Amino acid sequence: MRKRNESVTVEHERAAAAAAAAVPGPLDKGCSLRRSLRLPSSAAAEGMKRPLGRRYGLWFRLRKLILWLLGVYIAIPFLVKLCPAIQAKLVFLNFVRVPYFIDLKRPQDQGLNHTCNYYLQPEEDVTIGVWHTVPAALWKNARGKDQPWFEEALGSSHPVILYLHGNAGTRGGDHRVELYKVLSSLGYHVVTFDYRGWGDSIGSPSERGMTYDALHVFDWIKARSGDNPVYIWGHSLGTGVATNLVRRLWERETPPDALILESPFTNIREEARSHPFSVIYRYFPGFDWFFLDPITTSGIKFANDENVKYISCSLLILHAEDDPVVPFHLGKKLYNIAATSRSFRDYKVQFVPFHTDLGYRHKYIYRSPELPRILREFLGKSEHEHHH
Repeated sequence: MRKRNESVTVEHERAAAAAAAAVPGPLDKGCSLRRSLRLPSSAAAEGMKRPLGRRYGLWFRLRKLILWLLGVYIAIPFLVKLCPAIQAKLVFLNFVRVPYFIDLKRPQDQGLNHTCNYYLQPEEDVTIGVWHTVPAALWKNARGKDQPWFEEALGSSHPVILYLHGNAGTRGGDHRVELYKVLSSLGYHVVTFDYRGWGDSIGSPSERGMTYDALHVFDWIKARSGDNPVYIWGHSLGTGVATNLVRRLWERETPPDALILESPFTNIREEARSHPFSVIYRYFPGFDWFFLDPITTSGIKFANDENVKYISCSLLILHAEDDPVVPFHLGKKLYNIAATSRSFRDYKVQFVPFHTDLGYRHKYIYRSPELPRILREFLGKSEHEHHH
């Protein structure tokens, strides 16, 4: 009986041991079930760490970029203040030679088959490249002709326009070439040039130098054009050169027959303050001190608003309402100053706006079908005054 009980007990213990082995308790740290239960929670934790790590890394890089940009933003005003030459470069933009890879010695490559390329020397160590486009009536005769023929042609019975271009680019700029064609088709000689430091002209740019170059070309034209009217046309920054030139001519009592200003400003400080490039710094503390004073320090003024008080010839201002570079209100302001100036009391002062819907912006007024009529009416009056 005792043996049977012992065997039953042994069998019961074995069964319990087997059951325990088959279904281990949760307190058994070494069991495989506990390990299998831990694996999923560990994997989930790792999975959560990865996106969190990625997000943190992205935010760290973004924050680093923002701090770097902020550092550059703050450093630029100090750099400009310490190096005024930077502002001068940005005003002139003479290092931007758009369009690239054109040969300025060959105006015919730009579709100007009735144009001659000259080189003049306003001062020692300064050489400027000049283009002379003849009126449409002389196109056929101009084929294959050399410089002496073109110079002599300036004495023909056609008025001459001296065109002073704006900053950046060269005399071969696309919109400039298109304007030469329009003016030539209307019967004008067009003489244009690159200021010293622009295009293939030799020398260092400065307001004084640009004005002297323009004066030299004007005198060169007058020496060859006889009694033909000579008009001065300035565009953008070229309006500053144009009014500087006409003021100099007024001082020596040899004014041009008329002055045309396309997209003009009042003075370079107001233009720089209104330029789209200045938007990100316009409300920067000390904006004038950091950005505008260095321009003045560099000797750059282009004070159209002062110059128009010393001009004694007819004045025509053309400005597009949607001009993003020289705001329309600056051209209108300049007109209001000129219209009330005593120097214009015996001369015609006219302002012609071009509506935003036309899309002429800063440099496409030449596209206006009204331009021939505007010039004919305005310059016709000027020619009458000239001959009178």
